[in-house]
Amino acid sequence: MTSPQPVVRSTVRGTPFSWRFTTPLFIGSALNPINSSMIATALVPIATGLHISVGQTATLVTALYLASAIAQPTAGKIADVVGARRVFLVGIVLVLLGGVVGGVARSLTMLLIARVLIGSGTSCAYPTAMMLIQRRAAAAGMEKPPGGVLGGLQIAGIATAALGLPIGGVLVDAAGWHWVFLINIPVALIALAATLTWIPRDPPQHAPKSAREVISRIDLTGIIGFALATTALLAFLFSISEPRWTLLAAAVVLLVALTGWELRAADPFLDVRLMVRNGPLTRTYLRFALVGLCVYVVLYGITQWLEAGRGTSALGAGLLLLPMSVISGAVVAPLSRRNLVRGPVIAAAAATLAGSVGVLLLTSHTSIVWIVVITLVFGVALGAAASGNQIALYVQAPPEQLGVASGLFRTFGYVGSIASSAITGIVFHTSVSDGGLHLIALIMIGVSITAVTLTVLDRTLHDPGLASRPSR
Repeated sequence: MTSPQPVVRSTVRGTPFSWRFTTPLFIGSALNPINSSMIATALVPIATGLHISVGQTATLVTALYLASAIAQPTAGKIADVVGARRVFLVGIVLVLLGGVVGGVARSLTMLLIARVLIGSGTSCAYPTAMMLIQRRAAAAGMEKPPGGVLGGLQIAGIATAALGLPIGGVLVDAAGWHWVFLINIPVALIALAATLTWIPRDPPQHAPKSAREVISRIDLTGIIGFALATTALLAFLFSISEPRWTLLAAAVVLLVALTGWELRAADPFLDVRLMVRNGPLTRTYLRFALVGLCVYVVLYGITQWLEAGRGTSALGAGLLLLPMSVISGAVVAPLSRRNLVRGPVIAAAAATLAGSVGVLLLTSHTSIVWIVVITLVFGVALGAAASGNQIALYVQAPPEQLGVASGLFRTFGYVGSIASSAITGIVFHTSVSDGGLHLIALIMIGVSITAVTLTVLDRTLHDPGLASRPSR
């Protein structure tokens, strides 16, 4: 771990993290998970309204995932050059535009554009929020991470994902599918007004520079290379049921070329040397991806199994998984306030392993109560992993690279979730059965053992302790 920032003289009057400062950050961070899940309720109505197949509407899900995976670290890098508040505001404006475009769209192409705008805009929130929180903590003279605020940021990104389904269902039933896009407009306007009013301006060193200097400092070539490599890799994962190996080969070639470029770049987008030297940060990314993979297998795989194997309705399956999101949010708060790292990440890996063994024991005749218990175990795993790994990220990442590091943290999460979808797609490709679920469970057990080993043997994991001032 890197050493915590030294204490500086406070330049912040009153409470550093009042509700005025945190509200726009939390709203912005909640928009991505809500939009990710809300679209699920609108896919069938969209297909009917546009006279296309439901399979075609699935590209709307892919578009947001892909845009988010690329935009998260990119937003962090740009924010490091031009200022976190400016990029946060640009993100809100992109969400606003996406809501308008989606609201008036009459074709799948326009909806795809709207989803890319929303995915890119919502992805600006988390890395810039982390930067703004770090800057605020330094200005307030806080020696340790403001755990309560970081926990709130994670809750906004976890618990709100479960809200997307009921919100989307109500909007589609009451006003039509266009409202899963239009709802972003009033929310974005509120976040925009709150940010302009309550978030302090970026410091002078982040004043806008010439376009040539900005392009040079953000390493535009590196960003393009990262985008192409990520697109190829995620496209391969999405096609894994009928693998397109040329995409995987392209991803490998692009990653090798990107690494070569970044090693020579004066101001690299991805500091490869740092990632190699900073083993603790790299392991934090891997831990988060591994636990996330298992958690999302439950969300995707268990849902399909419940509906196809047990005849549970889509609403019933959603309600069965709702407690998992609730418990994950409840776990984050107390752990984050105490700035705990080692205990939570070990607990997350252990809970993932225990839950995976539980999935292995499921059959079509298993009691619903046991299924809920298993999902609650994964809720604990998700909450503990999100809290512990985020605090670790905040401490391990160099302060000047926190934006990109935070974006990559989320990108690894997306890779884990997409890989989980690929696993369920392969195993359940022809039919959904107990045997298929048990095969998935064995894969999850193997992934969980890797996560446990990676965590328990990592002696660099330490709790940074309580913040010098209580965060609210």
